[in-house]
Amino acid sequence: MLMIDIFSLCLRIGELAFTSVVAGLTGQYLHQHKGTSTWDEKRFIYTEVIAAIGILYSLLFLLPFMSSFWHWPMDLILFIGTMVAFALLAHYDNSCGSIWNWTGITGGSNCDKFRADLAFLFLASIFFLASALLVCTSHLPATNRSESMLIT
Repeated sequence: MLMIDIFSLCLRIGELAFTSVVAGLTGQYLHQHKGTSTWDEKRFIYTEVIAAIGILYSLLFLLPFMSSFWHWPMDLILFIGTMVAFALLAHYDNSCGSIWNWTGITGGSNCDKFRADLAFLFLASIFFLASALLVCTSHLPATNRSESMLIT
């Protein structure tokens, strides 16, 4: 049980770090394009809101006294939300080329920051999914857990 708690804590720290990077990169993009129509930037606003909710949620459940294992539905909701944000941003603009082309990601151009934003958004979603699965599978009723151990 201690290893599960430590792994859950590591996942929360990863969620916090990745959603913070997403919030920073998306916020910088929104700041640079603040004169444009809000309607044109709706994907980035959605991504910023999801990142803010992810930061708040990760900070809240990072605290040691919040060790309740009933928060996995919110992990699942945030996984879905971050994957929707990833899909929205992935289909935003093709002027940077393929989103899977990672050469020169550290250059600092707008395309490099956009790709980094996508990468950290994807990593955050995977961490939210892993956290939800960890909590769901580690806290099965004792009879189901013993039966699943016998099968494997």
